[in-house]
Amino acid sequence: MEPSISPFFNPKGVVIVGASADPAKLGWAVARNMRRSGYAGAIHYVNPKGGELYGRPIYPALAEVPDPVDLAVLIVPAPATPAALREVAGRGIRAAIIASGGFREVGPEGAALESECLQIARQHHLRFIGPNCIGLIDLNLPLDTSFVTLPPPPKGDLALISQSGAVCGLIMDWAQEQGFGFSRLLSLGNAADISEADMLPGVAADENTRAITFYIESIRDGRRFVEEAAKAVRRKPLVAMKVGRTLNGQRAAASHTGAMAGSESAYEAAFRRAGILQAGTIEEMFEWAVALATCPLPRGRRIAILTNAGGPGVIASDALEANSLRLAEFTPETLDGLAAFLPAAASLHNPVDILGGATHEMFADCLRLLLADPGVEAVLVILPPPPVDTAERDAEAMIPLIQASSKPVVVALTGGPTIRKAAELFRLARIPEYRFAERAVSALAALVRRAEFLEKPLESPRTWDAINPPLAQAALAEARPGSFLDPESADRLMAAYGIPTAPVKLARTESEAADLSAQLGYPIALKIASPDIPHKSDVGGVLLNVQTAEEACLGFRTVTGGARAARPEARLEGVQVQRMVPNGQEVILGATRDPQFGPLMMFGSGGVEVEGLKDVAFALAPLLPSDADWLLEHTWAGRKLRGFRSIPPADGEAVKEILQRLAQLVSDLPQIAEIEINPLRALAPGQGAVALDVRVKLG
Repeated sequence: MEPSISPFFNPKGVVIVGASADPAKLGWAVARNMRRSGYAGAIHYVNPKGGELYGRPIYPALAEVPDPVDLAVLIVPAPATPAALREVAGRGIRAAIIASGGFREVGPEGAALESECLQIARQHHLRFIGPNCIGLIDLNLPLDTSFVTLPPPPKGDLALISQSGAVCGLIMDWAQEQGFGFSRLLSLGNAADISEADMLPGVAADENTRAITFYIESIRDGRRFVEEAAKAVRRKPLVAMKVGRTLNGQRAAASHTGAMAGSESAYEAAFRRAGILQAGTIEEMFEWAVALATCPLPRGRRIAILTNAGGPGVIASDALEANSLRLAEFTPETLDGLAAFLPAAASLHNPVDILGGATHEMFADCLRLLLADPGVEAVLVILPPPPVDTAERDAEAMIPLIQASSKPVVVALTGGPTIRKAAELFRLARIPEYRFAERAVSALAALVRRAEFLEKPLESPRTWDAINPPLAQAALAEARPGSFLDPESADRLMAAYGIPTAPVKLARTESEAADLSAQLGYPIALKIASPDIPHKSDVGGVLLNVQTAEEACLGFRTVTGGARAARPEARLEGVQVQRMVPNGQEVILGATRDPQFGPLMMFGSGGVEVEGLKDVAFALAPLLPSDADWLLEHTWAGRKLRGFRSIPPADGEAVKEILQRLAQLVSDLPQIAEIEINPLRALAPGQGAVALDVRVKLG
């Protein structure tokens, strides 16, 4: 951890610049919260008006503040902040929290002030959180630099790193009744200097934190965030809630990949690479985090359901399937054990329904048998308001078994007032409980995903032979920024990275089309050549299976005439002549550059249906071998390569290799803005794959 970050986690003294004795001022609220937190270090106050606060002097200037002091909290108007930050640096303080608003979030003038603060920090080797934030709340140090008027959040083992102070505040209040608590809350605000990536190592190293949650609006340095998260996630589970999940495709996109790759695709790919679990809602994020912080991890996906009501058991069974989990099959010994004491009408097979007359002893005995079954890897207990025993008696009977188990158990404790005491018991015992079975199953799925991630070996992108970077650079040398490579240069670029192509020649006249067709060998494909027509088939610009010179001449006229009619304003360079490749399955491969995360790979169904089907998946480049597997497994195009009914199998291994080679290419050559192979034709198994149409746009 960088020395300049240390004072945020263990300051010896804190100064509040802008402290006030007026309860209507935010400077008063910060001072109150610091005092209320129980912070044991020195607390100092600064305000030009002087005075006294909580029995301590308010110094008129920061230079007068005595030691120790190594963290400053600035709560002054935005225009005064740069000067205050210079005083902080002059006092020798190298860590600050700028709580004030009025910076980049309000417009150009505020952005200029924020930039000035960053320049001052860089000049004086100072780090700061904010601006426009509530800073840091550490429940264990303890420390509270916020100005929120709410009671302190409950103490616990979850950390929250949030870009929104308001979200921090509402979660602090909401958590009071949810049964979980926090080790630390960090509000980063505009994150002009310190980002999530900066804070993550220190939070992950905190022994009081068992799971880390994120509220994310945007990430400034996506690649560094992924690197730091990938390190931290091996120590602590990370769960993120990303908002603003809209396409960033408002920019002009030159390819299907560019048009379909939005910010959400990039964030999902980044979170997957780093091992971060991405929740859909704030509530889901904390439901997962509680389970991850309190439960042992399962060894598989086989779940047992124990309930005293049939309907909720069916609901839970559907939820298991929706979350790619499955019902466990019990051993004969388990079935015999259940039959020995359950009523004849009870359902012994999964889900186990012990009926409405179940006693707390039945719940405990059933749970003991299910946990002992080697085919059961986790248990979901569904406990509606019972008609016989009370829910709290059921809870008391099961809690010791759950606490002693090496298998995770989560509880769907459905109802209202009648289950409230039972909920308190489970919470005190650190056993996750949820109001509905679907939410409990979702938490189980998060546990399974975490366990499977940790079981995967660490990977690095594969190194490939037959890669010639100088040849690739030569292929790009004559292209202007913002332009497209001509087909022959694109072929040379592919050859430099060992990606097979069907060579393309440009015919500017009918006779050239006939001559080139004869040279390449029939059958021939003819395609319109125009920088203004990215999708050739849309304008009738593709003609296949040309067999003779006469057909080549006629095809030239047909293709160019159709293109002129459909797009009279387009520049026509001629017709591309290409030898046809044997039949196979067609897929699309592409890459574009995301502003936060860099090169982003796309794979899916190719040909003319790519945007209609939207059967695509994304991953960060360069690809890990498991990324290539994932792309194929999570698209119909990839699964179909194994063969399906009347569709013969194709060479999926060749497709994965070309995916990884293309990912390496776009990672090595930052001047490429977008690249797309559509289609890549995968031939029979063992016969490879061939890029039929390659489009490369320079940045």
